[in-house]
Amino acid sequence: MTLQHEVVSQEAWLESRRELLASEKELTRLRDAVSQKRLALPWVEVEKEYVFASVDGPKTLADLFDGRSQLLVQHFMFPSGWRQGCKSCSFMADHTDGMNKHLANHDVTMVAVSRATLAEIEAYRARMGWKFQWVSSHDNTFNFDFRVSFSPEEIASGHIDYNFGAWDMTGEEWPGVSAFYKDEEGRVFRTYSTYGRGVEVMMGTYAMLDIAPKGRNEGEGMDWVRHHDRYR
Repeated sequence: MTLQHEVVSQEAWLESRRELLASEKELTRLRDAVSQKRLALPWVEVEKEYVFASVDGPKTLADLFDGRSQLLVQHFMFPSGWRQGCKSCSFMADHTDGMNKHLANHDVTMVAVSRATLAEIEAYRARMGWKFQWVSSHDNTFNFDFRVSFSPEEIASGHIDYNFGAWDMTGEEWPGVSAFYKDEEGRVFRTYSTYGRGVEVMMGTYAMLDIAPKGRNEGEGMDWVRHHDRYR
């Protein structure tokens, strides 16, 4: 069945499309301006020593750069004991392998970090067929320090410190993406973090759905998303 939608002549469509184009250009200019503000953010040195479990043995945060000067981290919701990783974080991660060759060629390494044990991570990675580097923060405070994991006491209080403010939707895990820079002396700096809907930066599928006839076509949150091996 055809969607219930206004159908007009080609000339009328072009007029409406040009009107929309003006708004799109305005949004592009605003996005560019915001990007410049993001690049101008001050940095903070990461002085705590974090050691992660990886398939290649223990790695520090500095090691995760893998010889490059820039690092992007997906804070992947997957604490120890969960049967599988968060479906929305999995949706995000489905985009990583395709980006990684381009990012690596542009001096950027991208990894995922979760609180699950390395064995749990590797079992789930094998199921999903992913190739990107994914390390475990099970034995350090990285997730808590970057405000994507929360203690039982914080949850019991009725609000958590998430997305740079008080958050009433409590839970032990929330998503995020963080950026880091390593200088020639090996010092590591946190340059940016984004949470909440900011993590849509990884969701290229949404960008394509936004131009499809039905748009995102979703109800409450990401209710349509499944682990990719669960689609019929």
